[in-house]
Amino acid sequence: MARRGAARGASDRKRPERQQEPVSATVDGGLAELVPDRERPRAWTLLLDGAPQSHVDLDDPSYLSFAYQRRLGHVIDLAAPPGRPLQALHLGGGAFTLARYVAASRPRSTQQIVEIDAPLVQLVRRELPLDPQARIRVRSADARAGLGKIQDGWADLVIADVFGGARTPAHLTSAEFLAEVRRVLKPGGQYAANLADGPPLAHLRGQIATAASVFPELALAADPVVWRGRRFGNAVLVASGLPIAVAELTRRVAGDPHPGRVEHGRALADFTGGAAVVTDAGARPSPAPPPGTFT
Repeated sequence: MARRGAARGASDRKRPERQQEPVSATVDGGLAELVPDRERPRAWTLLLDGAPQSHVDLDDPSYLSFAYQRRLGHVIDLAAPPGRPLQALHLGGGAFTLARYVAASRPRSTQQIVEIDAPLVQLVRRELPLDPQARIRVRSADARAGLGKIQDGWADLVIADVFGGARTPAHLTSAEFLAEVRRVLKPGGQYAANLADGPPLAHLRGQIATAASVFPELALAADPVVWRGRRFGNAVLVASGLPIAVAELTRRVAGDPHPGRVEHGRALADFTGGAAVVTDAGARPSPAPPPGTFT
């Protein structure tokens, strides 16, 4: 009996590990797909209508695959001394990748996620459950409406990663929106936003000018080809009322698998080229990615 059991166990160990299968569902934002990462056993990529949104590794939440998420991870790492808990607000949920990263790297952090797409939240909660010990509250609401419910001076960090149909909604691009962000930040708190643009970078220039009208300290991290206006891509904007750790951010971004460049100060102001501040009255969504961007 014992030998049969041992033999059966040995046979089981020889069987290849079962591959995870993709999961899809219709959500408010379109077709959501969770595609397994064949190189990481419990990692998944979230796509909405074919556009990659998030990557998350349930076994290692500190692993950030997407370049822009790595850069936001650097901002999180530099927002306070290592290990110190943060109060973080995430506008846009995706697969909750960055909230999981904060929980893993800064235990006892208190976090809120505001995600308008309730069916997407349900899908992610079901298929990629959060650690029940993490202090993460998820609210299904519009990002700006949810921001308006946060008390003054609550957040150490506000992260905006909001896209509808691969475009940032207009009402999340204005000076009035950023004034609300600054209201909920602590005096030394930081705002970090995932922005997307392509040639001639008019949206990106306008967003920098708009942030500069609300925050005295800015930095922007992006791939060199995006800086030069050669292709559509992501840029991470960091803004604060107090100085940003630009030198260390620059070093980390330059050391990424896909190295990026950070600009700040006069060089960043010159980059705006006199772009106008965006207000609610004239705000427009970010530009749509050109065909073939995600293929």
